[in-house]
Amino acid sequence: FCRRKEFREKLVSKMANYEGQTVASGSEVRSGNMIYRPILEDGVFRFDCSGNDRDAAYPSISFVNSRDRDTPITTNKVPLYTPTFECLLEQQVVKLELPVGSSLYGTGEASGELERTGKRVFTWNTDAWGYGPGTTSLYQSHPWVLAVLPNGEVLGILADTTRRCEIDLRKESTIQFVSASSYPVITFGPFASPTKVLISLSKAIGTVFMPPKWSLGYHQCRWSYLSDQRVLEVAKTFRKKCIPCDVIWMDIDYMDGFRCFTFDKAYPKSLVTDLHYNGFKAIWMLDPGIKQEEGYFIYDSGSKNDVWVQKADGTPYVGEVWPGPCVFPDYTQSKVRAWWANLVKDFISNGVDGIWNDMNEPAIFKVVTKTMPESNVHRGDDELGGRQNHYFYHNVYGLLMARSTYEGMRLANEKKRPFVLTRAGFSGSQRYAATWTGDNLSTWEHLHMSISMVLQLGLSGQPLSGPDIGGFAGNATPRLFGRWMGVASLFPFCRGHSEAGTTDHEPWSFGEECEEVCRLALKRRYRLIPLIYTLFYFAHTRGFPVATPTFFADPKDPSLRKLENSFLLGPVLVYASTLPRQGLDKLEITLPKGIWLNFDFNDTHPDLPALYLKGGSIIPVGPPLQHVGEANPSDDLTLLVALDESGKAEGVVFEDDGDGYEFTKGNYLLTHYVAELKSSVVTVSVHKTEGSWKRPNRHLHIQLLLGGGAMLDTWGTDGDVLQLILPSEEEVLKLVSTSEKQYKDRLENTTPIPDGEEVSGPKGTELLKTPIELKSGEWNLKIVPWIGGRIISMTHIPSGTQWLHSRIEIHGYEEYSGMEYRSAGCSEEYSVIDRELQHAGEEESVVLEGDIGGGLVLQRQIYVPKNVANIFQIDSSIVARSVGAGSGGFSRLVCLRVHPSFTLLHPSESFVSFTSIDGSTHEVFPDGGEQCFEGNLIPNGEWRLIDKCLGLALVNRFNVSEVFKCLVHWDSGTVNLELWSESRPVSKQSPLRISHQYEVIRIP
Repeated sequence: FCRRKEFREKLVSKMANYEGQTVASGSEVRSGNMIYRPILEDGVFRFDCSGNDRDAAYPSISFVNSRDRDTPITTNKVPLYTPTFECLLEQQVVKLELPVGSSLYGTGEASGELERTGKRVFTWNTDAWGYGPGTTSLYQSHPWVLAVLPNGEVLGILADTTRRCEIDLRKESTIQFVSASSYPVITFGPFASPTKVLISLSKAIGTVFMPPKWSLGYHQCRWSYLSDQRVLEVAKTFRKKCIPCDVIWMDIDYMDGFRCFTFDKAYPKSLVTDLHYNGFKAIWMLDPGIKQEEGYFIYDSGSKNDVWVQKADGTPYVGEVWPGPCVFPDYTQSKVRAWWANLVKDFISNGVDGIWNDMNEPAIFKVVTKTMPESNVHRGDDELGGRQNHYFYHNVYGLLMARSTYEGMRLANEKKRPFVLTRAGFSGSQRYAATWTGDNLSTWEHLHMSISMVLQLGLSGQPLSGPDIGGFAGNATPRLFGRWMGVASLFPFCRGHSEAGTTDHEPWSFGEECEEVCRLALKRRYRLIPLIYTLFYFAHTRGFPVATPTFFADPKDPSLRKLENSFLLGPVLVYASTLPRQGLDKLEITLPKGIWLNFDFNDTHPDLPALYLKGGSIIPVGPPLQHVGEANPSDDLTLLVALDESGKAEGVVFEDDGDGYEFTKGNYLLTHYVAELKSSVVTVSVHKTEGSWKRPNRHLHIQLLLGGGAMLDTWGTDGDVLQLILPSEEEVLKLVSTSEKQYKDRLENTTPIPDGEEVSGPKGTELLKTPIELKSGEWNLKIVPWIGGRIISMTHIPSGTQWLHSRIEIHGYEEYSGMEYRSAGCSEEYSVIDRELQHAGEEESVVLEGDIGGGLVLQRQIYVPKNVANIFQIDSSIVARSVGAGSGGFSRLVCLRVHPSFTLLHPSESFVSFTSIDGSTHEVFPDGGEQCFEGNLIPNGEWRLIDKCLGLALVNRFNVSEVFKCLVHWDSGTVNLELWSESRPVSKQSPLRISHQYEVIRIP
């Protein structure tokens, strides 16, 4: 698999350099501008390589209605940007070049930075336990990019293919898709705002399902609560400590021997009854893997109905997951989806309130690919693509499972809205299920990434997502957990979850200070549920986003486009600190243009985010409930009002019974409130209403924000006209000044959550540390263990030549654990686990080890071999130290990438020379830019960096069997000679290794 992928990448690289137009029929290569036709609405265009390609395209699974993609509309609009294509050996490359200065987002579930320029993603749903910022394939696939143009207009582009797709954004302002031929791409816009693009996208792939209101509360989960007693203990502790919570989750251990649709207790309803009595809902897990065991009623039923995914020979495929050998439903068939839905319907009768679909990439244990063979056969419905191999349907397996589960819940009770959570998904999954960001880590890096990941999913059409708060794998610290709860309490989906074997991760598990911050954070969420619920009503009915990047406030402002620690929840700007030693009191905040007024709920705390309301907005606020079921229509309603520059504001509140589908029949209340300042009087009134619901008889509390946290308020009856009289300008300024001082005093006088693992010391202490010097034989090396274990100096003593020299914190000799530049391994602190000094006849060596997350370590031994003074050797490996059980014994996808930056003393007289495995000779000069060699073109165990002025060559020798790719990259004054291993998961028995050595020789 890995070598095939590398071969495809090589072909793509060659194709990217092909500049011809469409060539004659029958040639291997086709290229040119794609042809288009308008679809859906004005500004949306479908592009294909040719009319024949359009006719041959497979049905769309991402579209709600595949016919909408295939049916042209009449319009006078023409596309402003036309993609080009190149087709070679069954691969189709689509490229869209945009104006310089465009910013790129989307790509679905993606770790790392918010703005995606320079990144590359492969859409291939993968069980990615322990993923990092450079991981290129996660649990979901969304072949979609959203581009913000320099003028603030926004364009979206969807590659409508289910197959593995490379989304290459490494070239500035350029979007490139590479996948198997042929497939159409759909462009949306450019439109005036990113919201308009997402609304347009929703008309294609559908809107998010309308969630039941209780699902917007807080969810508590763990792998696993092992007894009914423990579940109830957790539930009752939430109520005892007055920490809001709505849902308790049951992980896989509730089953009888991990058999789906079974319970290890005869009467699960008794637990559900107790939970319901205490105001909790119960959500239970269902995986796709069905134990292959005669006598197990699900296996027998599935075999009788011929529902299993097959091998190429027509027999059921068997793969190992939690129960042992398992078979897997073929959800591509309508009869199988109906079979599964009826099982779900019966399962719901046990009192199940929601269902969690996990492991549905599908994940398979004990195989390097971590999934089933691509040659497996799915006998799909014609409207999905018909009979195809697994390569075709892999990325939509999770979507189709979630659809089947959703439809089963609808069968069980047509008067209740299903709630399904899925790990795997594809564009369109939001129609059936929420999602989360998978098996993250309990680290500050993952806290920071969780914001961008939730936003990227929203930018890709999935607005209902959130992370495992506190991190799934590893042990959170008190401050990390509290800070994470502070920001995640304002994400669309809010759930705490943790792995077996970690410390308890309930809000009270980290001490009183953290517990109080969690209580305050969740009270904030529950007060804002009327806003969140209204946002989801518009997301469901009109395709509006829910949580968005800060640049949505002003897409024309480039300074907002890379902000990663803030986001918008409707008109509320949330600003959080994701650095351990930087609380709210030390946070630098960049506000968009216009009026932004800060507010809180008398809960100011350095470990909670700052909140701002956009001028011109009115938002609803409810009471701080313990669970959504406590709400009563007659509860007091508060409106927060922030006037704009013209003294006006408006906002909307959606209300219904919180569940079911009566709202689709008009049984709801949608109230449009307006506020206006005239002659020092602010009037707040109902502008209009929609729906047949009668307005509740309730008090209305108006809070008018003045700035600096100051506000004026008044009470009245909802539906009446309410007025506030503004004091003089001087008095307003005094109120604001007093409030600002009180706010500052509260921050200064509130103690942050203590963190026992803090390391004291001023910023920059690392610069005062002393590198390790390894001086032996002909070599003098300087090594920095505390920043990536890098080599910052490499001097050949006899010639006096310093072949490598870098700053302490970057460049030099680095190693990465992924294909992406500066992925994990290059900046972590390494421990010196062995240091051997030179003795008579002995070698001098340094052995380093760095934790790169996900149970993996990167080990490196640097030494001058015994009795061989002219060379030094580096033996490196990525080792699985403690891969979690949830991974099936294999780690995330990793690649050992050796990245030395050699100094060019005479750039114009330097080049790289080698003989490849196939016997061909190569000389690579600086004007060649970056060149990649793989397969039989890689050096045959040796390549040389030659400096003709010095008459010297730095020889790098390596084990060809360990090296999968070699890369030469020339830069200003430096050159990288990179060695790449294959890219694969590792286990304790199968580490990745590269051993190589350096020597300096004289040349004629």
